[in-house]
Parts: sequence; structure tokens; C-alpha cells
Amino acid sequence: QVQLAQVGGGSVQAGGSLRLACAASERTKSVYTVGWFRQAPGKEREFVATIRSDGSNIDYADDVKGRFSISIASDTAKSTVYLQMNTLKPEDTANYYCGASVLALGRAWYPTPGVYAYWGQGTQVTVSS
Repeated sequence: QVQLAQVGGGSVQAGGSLRLACAASERTKSVYTVGWFRQAPGKEREFVATIRSDGSNIDYADDVKGRFSISIASDTAKSTVYLQMNTLKPEDTANYYCGASVLALGRAWYPTPGVYAYWGQGTQVTVSS
């Protein structure tokens, strides 16, 4: 059973930066794909970024490319996936979730929330204008 613990988030003015972290309870060999998603009130959960446990296959949603950066840091005990968010806009306001899959998800699947078996608890990001 993979458990994901999220850290970070908060409130910031437009143009500011925040960093989110998602720590997996098990070693990376149990997790192949990690995705960041966000969900605003009244909207569906949408894809933000993804990375494989070996640091490969990085991809971003079009509206965050050039502003957000995903990375992974691993040790013998756990892996942590970071989402660095720069030049934040009010439309980035949402509850952000990390999801993990034990599968190596390809382009056709990793933007889909339903294919992730494990989820973090969510963290609120609020960007004011």
C-alpha cells in the first residue's frame, strides 16, 4: 500500500511562487508514475504535470508549461516529488493533489485521474490578483 503525504501550498499574490511536495511512503520501485492534478470548486480534476520514478517522461499541461517544474528526489527509504510553481496566476487557484501509479503510464493515460490508484490528501493553493 502506497501512502502519499503532501506538504506545501498556501496563499500568494499573482506572480509569486510556491512549492508543493508529495512524499511516497515506499521506495520508488513500487511507484512508476506520479502525477500532479488540481481541482477548482465546481470543476473536474485536471492534469498538471507528471514524472516517472526514474525522473524521465516529464510532461506538463499546456497552461503551466514554462511556469511549473516537476522533479523527484529519492533515497533508500522514500521518494518525494516536487512541483515548483512560478509566475502564479489567479486561475491557478485550486486544491492540488498528487497521484501515484505502479504502472509506467504513457501519454494516453497519465492525464487521466482515474488511472492513479493512490492519492495524497490535497493541498490548497490560492493566488490573489
